[in-house]
Amino acid sequence: MEEDYLRKEKVQRYEEFVDKRLKPDLVKAINERDKVFHQQKMFLDLKKNIENLEKNGITSLRSMVNLGSEVYMQAEVPDTRHIFVDIGLGFHVEFTWSEAMQFISVKEARLARQIEEYTHLIANIKAQIKLVCEGIRELLQLPAD
Repeated sequence: MEEDYLRKEKVQRYEEFVDKRLKPDLVKAINERDKVFHQQKMFLDLKKNIENLEKNGITSLRSMVNLGSEVYMQAEVPDTRHIFVDIGLGFHVEFTWSEAMQFISVKEARLARQIEEYTHLIANIKAQIKLVCEGIRELLQLPAD
């Protein structure tokens, strides 16, 4: 009787650990990796746009710019040979096309490393969850799936 009570208490602690620690950590890691994927896509889009500008020799541009709350305004860019790139922490740097392409290459490599690190972290958390669930299964003396 005492042994059953201790076993149930252990199972409850393990379940709480999975639910209150491991699963939130997993969700957070997945969300952070998704943010990095979004950044990677934005830099890939920028790279494609710069390549199109270079290929077509476009030196001026007219565009619609979202001012916020889906309010748009027409904008004219008289010289597209220099662009401003968000380098992080709210800072923007003026680059030529070739400088921007070099920066994008470095940034893409760093983002790929971050994605790899988050993927590894996610796999570790999933393995920990599986390990704890296996421990719970053994405590409850349930047959293996």
